[in-house]
Amino acid sequence: MWLLRLLAVILILAIGAGFLVYALSGNRWYLALSWRLLRYGIVFALIIFALMIIERVAVIPV
Repeated sequence: MWLLRLLAVILILAIGAGFLVYALSGNRWYLALSWRLLRYGIVFALIIFALMIIERVAVIPV
């Protein structure tokens, strides 16, 4: 779980850095990169949450 939290922090920092570099340079490539990272991060988070819900709901006979 700590690895997922670390990846989330790194993702947030990368998105923020991309927006900051775009604001300073005006190069739209950094803006596109930030949006792409945000989109993939949301998809990844939804997949992780779905797996956690399935783990809670699933009844696995022992």
